[in-house]
Amino acid sequence: MTFSPPRATAPGVPGKVRSRLRNLALFEAANIPFQAWVWFGVVGLPVTAANAVGFVLAALLLVQGSLYWIAKLRQLRRPGPLPGVRAFLIARVADVPLLVAGVALTAYAAAADPGRASWPGVAFALVAVLEYVNYFHVQLMHDTAADLRRLVAVGLRPSHLARDLARARRG
Repeated sequence: MTFSPPRATAPGVPGKVRSRLRNLALFEAANIPFQAWVWFGVVGLPVTAANAVGFVLAALLLVQGSLYWIAKLRQLRRPGPLPGVRAFLIARVADVPLLVAGVALTAYAAAADPGRASWPGVAFALVAVLEYVNYFHVQLMHDTAADLRRLVAVGLRPSHLARDLARARRG
C-alpha cells in the first residue's frame, strides 16, 4: 500500500487557469488604489460627496470580484462548494439597494450641480452597476480570445459567479 499526499489542486486543472484566477483577484483589488490615484490624483477630480459615493460603489464591486476569484482559486485547490458562497448570495441581494441609492444620489447631485464635482460620480456609479451585472448575472467582460469566440458563437451567458450561485441554490 502506498501513500499519496493530498493534491494541492484539483486534478486536470491547468496552471494557466490558476494563474488567470490569481491575476484576476490581484488586478481587481489593485485597480481600486490605481483608479483612485488616476482620477483623484493625476486627473484631479474633486473629492465631492457624489464622486466619492460613485467611486466607493465601484470599489465595493471590485472587492467583491476579487474575493470571488480568490474563492474560486481556493475551490480549485480543495474541490467542493464555493468558499464563502453564502456571503456572495447575500451580496447579490444587498448590493441592489446600495446601487439604487448610489445611482440616485449621484444623479441628483449631477442634476443639481453638473460638472466635475458630480458627473464622474455618476459614471463611477454606473460602472458599479455594470460590474454588478458582470459578476452576479451576465458575463459582460470578454477580454480573452476564448471569451470572444464564445460570445460570437452563443451570445451572452451567465457569469461564472451566477453559475456558482445557481449551483449553490440547487444543492
